[in-house]
Amino acid sequence: MKNIAVAGTGYVGLSMGTCFADMGNKVTFIDIDESKIARLLKGEVPIYEPGLSELILRNAKAGRLHFTTNYAEALADAEFVFICVGTPSGVDGEADLRYVRMAAESIALNMSHPLIIINKSTVPVGTGDWVADIVHRSQPQHMDFDVVSCPEFTREGSALYDFMNPDRVVLGSHNPDAAEKVAQLHLPLRARIIITDLRTAEMIKYASNAFLATKISFINEIAAICEKLGADVNEVAVGMGYDKRIGPQFLNAGLGYGGSCFPKDVKALEHMALVHGSHPSLLRAVMDINRDARRWAVFTLRKLLEGKLDQKRIGIMGLAFKPNTDDIRESPAMDIARMLQNEGAHVVAYDPVAMPTALRDNPTLNMAEDTYDLAKDVDALLVCTEWNEFKQVDLARLKQSMARPIVVDGRNMYDVDVMQKFGFIYRAVGKGNLSEEEEYASTTAQNGHYSVPSSYQNGKSSTETNGSEQPEALQEDAG
Repeated sequence: MKNIAVAGTGYVGLSMGTCFADMGNKVTFIDIDESKIARLLKGEVPIYEPGLSELILRNAKAGRLHFTTNYAEALADAEFVFICVGTPSGVDGEADLRYVRMAAESIALNMSHPLIIINKSTVPVGTGDWVADIVHRSQPQHMDFDVVSCPEFTREGSALYDFMNPDRVVLGSHNPDAAEKVAQLHLPLRARIIITDLRTAEMIKYASNAFLATKISFINEIAAICEKLGADVNEVAVGMGYDKRIGPQFLNAGLGYGGSCFPKDVKALEHMALVHGSHPSLLRAVMDINRDARRWAVFTLRKLLEGKLDQKRIGIMGLAFKPNTDDIRESPAMDIARMLQNEGAHVVAYDPVAMPTALRDNPTLNMAEDTYDLAKDVDALLVCTEWNEFKQVDLARLKQSMARPIVVDGRNMYDVDVMQKFGFIYRAVGKGNLSEEEEYASTTAQNGHYSVPSSYQNGKSSTETNGSEQPEALQEDAG
């Protein structure tokens, strides 16, 4: 059994610390937010994460979990202290390290014996050295310590499983012995452990998240092209994913990425690159495409509702940035709701767990009691979060409640044929719904030759064509 202190009771800190306790260690959580600690002492968990509440209660009852606002108390017997505080984006996209600084200073002022300080928060490259400098300067008297970077790779909604079944554990330190001690702490996980220097470990975290965000933006760009050409992005993604060099993960076209990690980390990496004289063109494109994915929903709704959204009643299905969490940080749904409201739409929303959080962020949102209450008299429904309860909804009942049977599916959750069978006007991301003009622009091969819509043969094209006088690019045979 090891004695571990964890500074911060957010998603990362609570999930990680509770899992360490479940592995038989003694864990003490520290948070300067007295209300959070008070709730935890009562057995109330301040965040929604499946299975976390039960795990906390079990380990607290077993005497392995403790909660305090007092750093001296938490560090009294600790061998390791994890810094798991928030690092929100600053004005220019830089990571705001004020909470990391506060935690480092508090550790320095209250440590009574040598410690290994572990940065778990996502921090800019070089933060480990910066934390070491803060601790050195803030100690009332010299005390040995080491700083180790141990970036987290857990996903909200499956944080417990991800911690207990990691792809790898990344550790970075100037002192190999300190990194080895932290490695020993993770040995029960039976994962591949990578030990490197501080800055490389910090960079692995940013590079990993930026790459995953890039995959999401890439498939959304492909989706936009699919819509123009009449292809199906879901089938394209499946075909791509069978290639082992590509893989199927993070190739789901939709409204883009959100949450507390990808948006913040891509911005922070771009900022670091700019400050140090690099040109992060790809990272900028990733962010631009992600913004466009959200605008697609508004453009599509506007087009389906006679070109304007003013006074239209729009229902939003899902507010959390992903299922199995109540986190609305950088949520596509919340951004889209504001855009719709700015155009005069009446927005009503429903989410199984995120509505209280969403109301604190946007008190002007109207909330429904369930999916069918949401559909009542709406001009259109917009799917923003793929909660399981939305997947098996009674489509006939849903359609009957709506003023107009318009569904814009931002997560490609439903089958096109099924939705059309039930009489919905249905639009999904990257599903080609081509007009006659668009069909001509893309062309389709029939009987080994390209066919031209009759309207174009009758002179509607901007270029005079007939069956034998097609544009040069279309003259070659298919195959």
